Amino acid sequence: MSAEAIFDSLGPVLTRWTIGGSAVADAPMAWKEALSGDEAELRLLAVAGQFLGVFALPAPPGTLHTLPDLPVLAMPPVPDQLRAITRRCLKALQPGGNQSAFMHLLAARGHTMHPADWIPGRSDDDLPAVYAPLQDWVAGSSARTNADAVLSEATWSDFAPAARGIAFAALRRTDPDSARALLVIKAASEGADVRLRLIAMLATGLSAADIPYLEGLASDRAPKIKACAARLLARLGHGVSDTAEASELVGFFRVEAKGLLRRTRVVLPNPIKTPAQRTRRQELFNRVDYASFARRLGTDDLVAAWPFGDDPQVDAELQAMAVQSASDAVIAEMLARLTSGSTLDLMALQRLRDRLDADQRMSVAKLILRSNHALFSHARLFIDAGADINGLIETHAGSALVAAFVAGSDITAETHALGLIASQAAAQAALDRLTRAGLNPADPGLDLLRLNASLNPTGATA
Repeated sequence: MSAEAIFDSLGPVLTRWTIGGSAVADAPMAWKEALSGDEAELRLLAVAGQFLGVFALPAPPGTLHTLPDLPVLAMPPVPDQLRAITRRCLKALQPGGNQSAFMHLLAARGHTMHPADWIPGRSDDDLPAVYAPLQDWVAGSSARTNADAVLSEATWSDFAPAARGIAFAALRRTDPDSARALLVIKAASEGADVRLRLIAMLATGLSAADIPYLEGLASDRAPKIKACAARLLARLGHGVSDTAEASELVGFFRVEAKGLLRRTRVVLPNPIKTPAQRTRRQELFNRVDYASFARRLGTDDLVAAWPFGDDPQVDAELQAMAVQSASDAVIAEMLARLTSGSTLDLMALQRLRDRLDADQRMSVAKLILRSNHALFSHARLFIDAGADINGLIETHAGSALVAAFVAGSDITAETHALGLIASQAAAQAALDRLTRAGLNPADPGLDLLRLNASLNPTGATA
């Protein structure tokens, strides 16, 4: 029999195996004599397995293409002796969504993942810049960016997409006007998703000089880009909210005077009578920009007039509005209000996170670490991985970690968060303190701390 005939004959046999019963009954007549006997089923299974494994090679679904060689990254992969623990750490961090933070920790110590252990997917973002060539390789880009190239109108097409995005972000940080001018020239030639990412980067160094370009995007063909431009304009005090919707939202509130001299004005929510009213108020908070809302309320300082803590639901709605459309000064004032009390509202602070700069996030993290209910996992939300902070095990969060272990609680999430932000010395100190408390030094939950302690800031291993 030809290979094709054998393959066709195995079809009914495999079906019978799948649903149960004797597969020999469906075998071709020419096979039945050879398959007679008590072990016929096993012999048929062995022959079928050998045939399918050797002769029946699956055909590719389409045309095969030879991929270019993997790009050489600017940082070396982790040493071979650390690859096993690195793979374990990466696998353990997957459920918590901290893979990107792990890459930043390695990059901060001068290392990357070995490409045989991990390659970024097409949807992976927030990775260190060192992975840009590998991201472009995964995306199938044929461009190979020169490491010494400078992004300009002439070199725009010489940059692969991921590398171009990183170069544009860097240009926006150092020369906002040149970055905007380059965007004016080149954005129209890009797809909507790429344009959206580039335009969103204008939030860095946002100024009045960006207003004409952003106003011109009101006629863009992509709704998401128009919405992004409107948010950025609102942060500059150029709100475009519908006046009727702003007035409707103001109708859910009242402004009252309080104090002995009745000079202090406070904004209070009117009672919600039906679920439909609550839903409508939330919709309006999502649609109206912060400046328009404050202007319609007639208050020059909405943050000062807002009674944070009285109604957590309406507080959250205002904070979400501010994150989308308030100025940096308003965000800073709101942060000061939220951190001035004796207790911290972690949920409220987390809502503001994406609008805080690195110094503001670090300030919040230090407050969390000093608080009575400190957790490393809470502080980690505000600290970039690889921040190399010293003395962490001596903080309130460190004491809480040791106490949780002694009480028999699962401390894996805390040791992971600690391992992502600790300096090499702090990681080793935490290992020593936890093992003195009785934790097995080989416990898998300590893998990230052990890896951290093994990586010197120079990229060498300890």
